[in-house]
Amino acid sequence: MTEAYIIDTVRTPRGIGKMGKGALSQMHPEHLSATVLAALKERNGFDTADVDDVIWGVSAALGLQAGDIGRMAALDAGYDVRAGGVTLNRFCGSSITSTNFAAAMIMSGMAGLMVSGGMDMLSYANAYGMKMREAGFGGGMGVGNPRLQAKHPQSNQGVCADAIAAMEGITRAELEQLGVESQRRAAIALAEGRFAKSTIVVKDDEGNVILDHEEYPRPDTTAESLAQLKPAFEMFLNMPSQPGGKTYAELINQVYPGVDIKPIHHVGISSGVVDGAAAILLASKDYAEKHGLKPRARIVAMAETGDCPTLMLNGPVPAAKKVLEKAGLTKDDIDTWEVNEAFAVVVEKFIRDLDLDRTKVNPNGGSIALGHPIAGTGAILIGTALDELERTGGRYGLITMCAAGGMAPAIIIERI
Repeated sequence: MTEAYIIDTVRTPRGIGKMGKGALSQMHPEHLSATVLAALKERNGFDTADVDDVIWGVSAALGLQAGDIGRMAALDAGYDVRAGGVTLNRFCGSSITSTNFAAAMIMSGMAGLMVSGGMDMLSYANAYGMKMREAGFGGGMGVGNPRLQAKHPQSNQGVCADAIAAMEGITRAELEQLGVESQRRAAIALAEGRFAKSTIVVKDDEGNVILDHEEYPRPDTTAESLAQLKPAFEMFLNMPSQPGGKTYAELINQVYPGVDIKPIHHVGISSGVVDGAAAILLASKDYAEKHGLKPRARIVAMAETGDCPTLMLNGPVPAAKKVLEKAGLTKDDIDTWEVNEAFAVVVEKFIRDLDLDRTKVNPNGGSIALGHPIAGTGAILIGTALDELERTGGRYGLITMCAAGGMAPAIIIERI
């Protein structure tokens, strides 16, 4: 089996995910994706005709974000027409999975040069989704499929986060401490330029700057300010998941009877709603050597796992254990962990279950502070982990995240 190397990673700054308010919200999803693909080409000078495939993740595959954005974005970015493109959906985990698939193609010997990544424009997706809800289409996983909901009830993710906190005995104050720390670490990272190597400036066709900084962080966040916020998902507890159906709380109690769900998660301890994209260039050892590409990291191991779809958010711990076993490593070998802050309880439970050193988990903040462009986040986290390993001289990074439907992809990289 050949080695799969990471040659480079790029990402956009994250824009506020509200139509008309965020700097990226007026872009076409295909063009936003194309910006990072073009940046990879410009920075590394590879022949795009050699790209065996562009594997792209999109979670909100609707309207302008439907179809094969992987192919359309490659064409928009000026890639040779011989560079194919495919689009996949593992919800939040899409661009870790796209990277795992790309690496697997290389490691199997079937490809020499691959591009992975993903994007979501939540400004567009949420506006489009609101129109769907107004037309009578409800929310929740498995909506409109009573047979599936009978087998595996799937609730609102925020309600799931609150349910897990109740089951684990994790308090709102403890989660708010994590939220404040995410903002503090992100502020330091931004001030010190820790993301500068991988973050590009987004420009329009005339060369005018659209976005050159992170729009979402709130560095002045305090425990006192978070304590004043109202729970964000209380309204969903007794709301029917679909007309005539069970409420979101009842869906969880169907599998976990007696769980007293207290609404505690709010915007200050949940991932930010943003627009953004990220891409990764991967190559085989042979291709990199022949074409003068300098690897920054190698792929050590990859894993995908499923977990309880009703609680939905608990996949990262078993995914981390699985990928560590595949790599022949222990938790003590990992120098930096990137675990998506979809909700504060996800990371808090992850740290507790694996008994980790908190300073090594999301050392530069996470999605609570910086935002979560769903299918783009995994590739962002891989790049963030790599940047951190290079900054600190660390060797191994483990990246994982929960995904809707009760899943979690994971990957371990080694700095070269």
